[in-house]
Amino acid sequence: MTLVELVITIVIIGIAAAAMFSAMAAISGRSADPMLRQQSLAIAEAYMEEISLQAFPLNTPCATDNNGSGRGNFDDVCDYNGLYYDGTQPFAPRSAISSTALAGLEAYQVLVGVSSQTLNGVAAMRILVSVTDPAGQLLVLTGYRTSY
Repeated sequence: MTLVELVITIVIIGIAAAAMFSAMAAISGRSADPMLRQQSLAIAEAYMEEISLQAFPLNTPCATDNNGSGRGNFDDVCDYNGLYYDGTQPFAPRSAISSTALAGLEAYQVLVGVSSQTLNGVAAMRILVSVTDPAGQLLVLTGYRTSY
């Protein structure tokens, strides 16, 4: 191998290494995104499960707010309409034994909307849970609760 070939080889390897390190930096810079997305999904699923397990409201339209009552007093699906969590109050599951807030979730925002729907002639409640993660990405989970 001549000196010219050696210099050209070193330059090519240097360019390839720089491109590879640049790609690695971009990937590692976004490495927390999947974790934030999974955490948002877990929060949304927890709310959806909690709400779906509540009773179907009989002949009661959903109010625009929950009248200031806490989640511990909610007794049907409509009570969750307008529920908003923004980190100023403790974030804990309703069924938790203690009301100790779950650490690390202060930067998440949750908004719940419940509306009346009719699915093929069956009365239903459409439950919409929106979760915004600390990076500002929105995840929306939709479910239905019917009277059965």
